[in-house]
Amino acid sequence: MIVREMIADDIPQLAELYRQFWDEKSCVETMYKKFCRFREVGSHILLSAVENGLLIGSAMGVICGELYGDCRPFLVLENMIVDKKFRKRGVGKALIFELEKKAVEKSCTQIILVTETNRIEACKFYEYAGYSPDTHRGYKKKLIT
Repeated sequence: MIVREMIADDIPQLAELYRQFWDEKSCVETMYKKFCRFREVGSHILLSAVENGLLIGSAMGVICGELYGDCRPFLVLENMIVDKKFRKRGVGKALIFELEKKAVEKSCTQIILVTETNRIEACKFYEYAGYSPDTHRGYKKKLIT
């Protein structure tokens, strides 16, 4: 397995990974457009975990600007997914390690994330990776359904 920056050719497989998790279809054409825009602007870190040409995991980091202190950015971890057949094999660990490394390269001071409390295995994984559920509380509000 290798973890690398996402390429446009990963998009169709990524759509299928998302479907595995959320059980809804993604518009591949729109995904391509967004991918190109994110790369152009430099606002996202997009990673792919690949084994034998197959996309088995992905993570997205959104770089956010800051307006206090020394105004250094932080990263929001979103849409981390590992194919069900490849879980508990170090894929998530490799993705999060690479994301953290790239966040440091971009001078990000911290990584924040939100996950649903009923995703017990995901919560355990993030805690194992060093993310504390005890120091902060996250909130989420859906605006559009």
